[in-house]
Amino acid sequence: MSPDDIEFLARLLKEQSGLVITPDKSYLLESRLLPVSRKHDMKGLDDLVAKLKTGDDGLITEVTEAMTTNESFFFRDSKPFDLFREHVLPHLMSTRGDKKSFRVWCAAASSGQEPYSLAITLMEEGAKLDGWRYDIVGTDISNQILDKAKAGLYSQFEVQRGLPITLLIKYFEKQDEQWRIKPEIRSMINYRFFNLLSDPASLGKFDVVFCRNVLIYFDQPMKKVILERIASLMPADGMLFLGGAETVLGITQAFRPVAGQRGVYELTGEV
Repeated sequence: MSPDDIEFLARLLKEQSGLVITPDKSYLLESRLLPVSRKHDMKGLDDLVAKLKTGDDGLITEVTEAMTTNESFFFRDSKPFDLFREHVLPHLMSTRGDKKSFRVWCAAASSGQEPYSLAITLMEEGAKLDGWRYDIVGTDISNQILDKAKAGLYSQFEVQRGLPITLLIKYFEKQDEQWRIKPEIRSMINYRFFNLLSDPASLGKFDVVFCRNVLIYFDQPMKKVILERIASLMPADGMLFLGGAETVLGITQAFRPVAGQRGVYELTGEV
């Protein structure tokens, strides 16, 4: 591809999704978009760019989804789920005992492993949560990947990544060469299409937000906008989980790190 074509794609992707393609990441354009061009019987990325320049909305959506679909796996990094179970959940139960309900948002939920990991974490609490109502909302910019998440069907390779064998046997059913998560777990998640460039007010309020390993793809101004929009959805004691390579420091005053807990942030009351 010519430098002009790379610039065109980078500009298009930023407009559509906020994704920032820096020069050192331009190789991703070829690895992720060549399959799209082949699917449409194009000779290569030059033809793909030419078609995109005609304003083909369907192709623009397909290209955006190809570039924004990120790898996910069950109980990724494990520590955030331990923190949720050991610290955040007890806090929610002690402060929301009157209404016995709370809501969790998994932003950029991809193929569903993160929200399902949270659902399994809650199921494992058993009788502690009897009588409680909890709502887990998983959102993503890709309808295709959301369809996979809703189906809850994973390969042997996917379930082997991060998922203990005891939980696999307990919460999944073998289906040919794949594993499908049981209906009672699938029913705990409400999957919705959502672009993080948009105002999330329509999603409602959330006590806890997981927005992990996605802010790294945005520039600083957009990170600030997204974080402050998230803050507007949360109560004063709300908790935010970010990925290990992400932080709020130097970006916004809306959150601060929770002392002694890596990757989890609390509201400051400032914006």
